[in-house]
Amino acid sequence: MEKIKNIIAEWLATDSLPDMIERDIGEINFDQLSSILAIVGPRRSGKTWYMYQLINSLLAKGIEKNDILFIDFEDYRLIGIRPEDIDTILTTFYKLTNRYPGYLFFDEIQNLPNWSRVLRTLHNQNRYKIVVSGSNSNLLSREIATELRGRYEDLLMLPFSFIEFLTYKNISFDKTTFYTPKKGALLQAFEDYLKAGGFPEVVKKESTVEKNSLLQSYFQTLFYKDLLERYRIRSKNLLNAMMRYCLDTMGDLFSISRFADSMIAADIPVSKKTISNYLHHLQEAFFLIVNEKFDYSPRKRLMNPKKLYLMDSGFSALSVSFSENKGKFLENVVAVHLYRKREEMYYYRKEKECDFLVKRGKEIHTAIQVCWELNQKNRKRELSGLAEAMRMYDVKQGLVLTYDQEGSEEIDGHTISILPTWQWLLAKELV
Repeated sequence: MEKIKNIIAEWLATDSLPDMIERDIGEINFDQLSSILAIVGPRRSGKTWYMYQLINSLLAKGIEKNDILFIDFEDYRLIGIRPEDIDTILTTFYKLTNRYPGYLFFDEIQNLPNWSRVLRTLHNQNRYKIVVSGSNSNLLSREIATELRGRYEDLLMLPFSFIEFLTYKNISFDKTTFYTPKKGALLQAFEDYLKAGGFPEVVKKESTVEKNSLLQSYFQTLFYKDLLERYRIRSKNLLNAMMRYCLDTMGDLFSISRFADSMIAADIPVSKKTISNYLHHLQEAFFLIVNEKFDYSPRKRLMNPKKLYLMDSGFSALSVSFSENKGKFLENVVAVHLYRKREEMYYYRKEKECDFLVKRGKEIHTAIQVCWELNQKNRKRELSGLAEAMRMYDVKQGLVLTYDQEGSEEIDGHTISILPTWQWLLAKELV
């Protein structure tokens, strides 16, 4: 196949890979890599660049370019590719280099039909170190790991964390920085991070107009390519309405029944099942984080309203809502950070409310309340909601995350820590 030969020849002829921002997700020891490594996360979050980073590390150790194959399955020339074409790719590589590659890098692997079977077959040959990337959270699922029978491990790659954001901006910090005039630069960076988010290319842009233009293009790609095309969605209007609703109501409760009623009132035919399916697709495409109300009963969790967060708060700039709830921006960035840490999280709501319960194993480990500022008007509500959640599940650790307040409170026999959210984001371990 001439197209495949062109793609491989172009890769081999590439003199150098682009400069990259080092990502804070650890190094990969290829000598010890015995499983298929999957780098999974939203489109444009930096997965391809991280693969380049890994390739550069191999080249720096003396691995020859002729021993490495990189294939981007988003390449338009590979539209219609079949599983059996992988043999053609490897054979073509051999014809061009007189050897088979030892390292396989497959970008956006979900575009290859039956990709998990292909990977399993390649891995069984014990000839290749295999790294893949994908923009669908299905690649994180237990089903994939089971299908590949223990031959699979994954890395979650999201847009920049706040630490990575500061690294790109060349803003250094340590614990003393929190209490010196340099703290002003941290706070300004944090506000920028809250509003513009962490997509690497967006962070690079200087003006708000450029940032929003890029975010709009990401939104459109998500809408058409990752959702309409991938899931063959029939109701374009319903999907658009759901995504726009999420932009306007970041961090709010979402009731499938109430949303269905609002769509019917707007003459958009809909069923609750369809809305539920679309919500699941929005999660799989890494547009949303869906947080359930905690209950030990999975059925009850399913029946209650969800809290919806944007995978990147920058998308909120596309909202048509004119109200800016700063507390919701904080709450959203906390949700993303917990997701990044792969914590199992829920929200609490009984007599009072608490924004996050972090569950580890069978126990609730931490309760977290988020507000922009603790003041006389909200102090009782915020602290009593946190204390009720702690009492209900015998939680030892309670935390209030604010914009820039620090201290502690005693309530109902519980000691509650108060921390600036930006400081919490910079901690190596979840406080």
